[in-house]
Amino acid sequence: MQLKETLNEGLKRGYQFTLPAAELAATVEAKLKEAQPEVEMKGFRKGKVPLAMLKKQFGPRILGDAMQEAIDGALQNHLTESGDRPATQPKVEMENGENWKEGDDVVVNVSYEALPAIPEVELGNLTLERLSVPAEEAAITEALENLAKSAQNFEDRRKGSKAKDGDQVIIDFKGFVDGEAFEGGEAEDYPLVLGSNSFIPGFEAQLVGVKADEDVKVEVKFPEEYGAPNLAGKDAVFECKVKAVKAPKAAEIDDELAKKFGAEDLDGLKKQITERLEAEYAGAARAVMKRSLLDQLDVQVKFDLPESLVEAEAAQIAHQLWHEENPEVQDHNHDTIEPTDEHKTLAERRVRLGLLLAEIGQKAEVTVSDQEMTQAVLRAARQYPGQERAFFEFVQQNQAVQQQLRAPIFEDKVVDHIAEAAKVSEKQVTKEELEKAVEALDEL
Repeated sequence: MQLKETLNEGLKRGYQFTLPAAELAATVEAKLKEAQPEVEMKGFRKGKVPLAMLKKQFGPRILGDAMQEAIDGALQNHLTESGDRPATQPKVEMENGENWKEGDDVVVNVSYEALPAIPEVELGNLTLERLSVPAEEAAITEALENLAKSAQNFEDRRKGSKAKDGDQVIIDFKGFVDGEAFEGGEAEDYPLVLGSNSFIPGFEAQLVGVKADEDVKVEVKFPEEYGAPNLAGKDAVFECKVKAVKAPKAAEIDDELAKKFGAEDLDGLKKQITERLEAEYAGAARAVMKRSLLDQLDVQVKFDLPESLVEAEAAQIAHQLWHEENPEVQDHNHDTIEPTDEHKTLAERRVRLGLLLAEIGQKAEVTVSDQEMTQAVLRAARQYPGQERAFFEFVQQNQAVQQQLRAPIFEDKVVDHIAEAAKVSEKQVTKEELEKAVEALDEL
């Protein structure tokens, strides 16, 4: 195989590989001879089929395999000798492919962008600040009050009181469409919280102001996209009897409330809340420190970037942001989204930091364990209730999805590795100060 360089500009590389026809023919003949002892063909004993017949029968397929193996082997040898690491899959094109015939030399043009050499980073020069927020009594009390509200009960209002938004009404109801009762449209002693939006739009609003023992007709229209096709878009009347009007009452903040949420007593519940709050604060503080770390790396470390990676990342950013701005579009049947200069700048940062963290992680021998991957798959599977098994099988068969799940774990472990080597100072701040620091993250 002969090799000629055709392009060496920045990170762009181009080579022309030439496989002489004689070399290719010798390879094909060697493969045929190797297979000859095992071949059986009508009219010949095993191993006695003439080479010419084997070539006629199997030659084209073996020729194709030999060409592919030769090209793949030559490219792999070149990458090994040169030390190049292609940023994306190399582009391989056969010159005069349509006009090529057996007996011609095989000429292949290969092009790719090489990954850049990543400069060494003196991690000990990085200075980081780890924020900490203690769980204050006020935050614990607020959390307890929210739990009490979520565990609220309802008590009968004074006789003759009108139902308010947030009240619970106990009703019997029966629904009619075109004067006919429909299946599933009636219930007795149904507890409905007004304002919960658990019924058809407009239903609950018409019960605000009712009193116990009143009979009310509620007129609504089923949504066009309603689940039952026979009711979708239809006008309906519900005859309702109001049997009780109840006001919400928050649960008492005591040991009984604690037991409802899995704690032994109120002190145990407070401890759980404290641990949860401090874990939330620690997660937010880590995000702030990680941004500072990445910002410093982005400023201190510069190197050429493969255009193909930057362009692909910019296109992905533009596409994602467009969908965030147009949430009503669920599919990808829309015009091409052209990346802006802002998208390209952000893409350059992401590609640079991604390559840098990958290099640091590789040198530090950072790995993602099977257990960590299993936990990541479990977390992702929770987004598909009832389809967990199918999701697991999908992940097992899809290398790209596995990489998507592995990448953030790897990145976080590399960030932890860098933080261990950097100069880190501790700073206690208030919850409000931490919130401001987190809000500032959205600026990029």
